[in-house]
Amino acid sequence: QVQLVESGGGSVQAGGSLRLSCAASGYTRTINYMAWFRQAPGKEREGVAAILWRGALPTYADSIEGRFTISEDNAKNTVFLQMNGLKPDDTAMYYCAAKSRSGWPLIAGEYNYWGQGTQVTVSS
Repeated sequence: QVQLVESGGGSVQAGGSLRLSCAASGYTRTINYMAWFRQAPGKEREGVAAILWRGALPTYADSIEGRFTISEDNAKNTVFLQMNGLKPDDTAMYYCAAKSRSGWPLIAGEYNYWGQGTQVTVSS
């Protein structure tokens, strides 16, 4: 089992920045990908960014438009999501996820493990 704990959410004005963190524990050696997803009320869960664990190869959703950066600190088993230029449409619950399978890095159904989520609210 892998446990994931997110932190770093909050409320910001449009144009602001936030940095989310996700600490992994447990059988982390089984992780192949880690990712960030988000879900706004009434909408489906959306893949935002993913990274090949210990390979530092990122994948981003088109909707991010270059504003977010995913990174990892392998020594601390932590993945980060730096979010710049935030927009009201970015308002959602953000979830960290991990999986052991390869491929399809932004598909929620591919992920084995999920954190509890951290709320991001962007006001105009």
